[in-house]
Amino acid sequence: MINPKKNAKPVSLGQHEHGCKICSHSKREEIERDFINWKSPTLITKEYGLKDRSSIYRHAHALDLFPKRQRNVRAALERIIESASEVEVNAAAVVSAVRTYPSINSFGQWVERSEQVNLNELFERMTREELETYARDGTLPEWFTRTAGATAPHSRDREDDT
Repeated sequence: MINPKKNAKPVSLGQHEHGCKICSHSKREEIERDFINWKSPTLITKEYGLKDRSSIYRHAHALDLFPKRQRNVRAALERIIESASEVEVNAAAVVSAVRTYPSINSFGQWVERSEQVNLNELFERMTREELETYARDGTLPEWFTRTAGATAPHSRDREDDT
């Protein structure tokens, strides 16, 4: 991937539009959408009959499309995950993409997610009736399992208990 130029001088939009084949292309919006959605510039070049992929990068720099593309990094991860069943992909890459996907927020930023639940505090919040029910048959209140993120206990055939 070619990174946006950090210290590049501003581009004259009028001058850019005058010589840009993408700006005058009948499918300009589709080209920009494909770029923002992480389609390969090489594929975009072939699909839309452009001279070379550097024209895509010039256009993206001039119109400041890189920030939109970077915020849309989840689209690239989705492509990896979706293609896992269609092409020969390294399993580690697919697992990595699946693990990475929920860590990217809608702004394309990495978000560390960590959650800790103090079960002692949850038990202290339980009413006397809830504690007695738990002691008697092991059933936790619905709010407890929602808060703790627990799954429902293994299904048991209640008729066998009677």
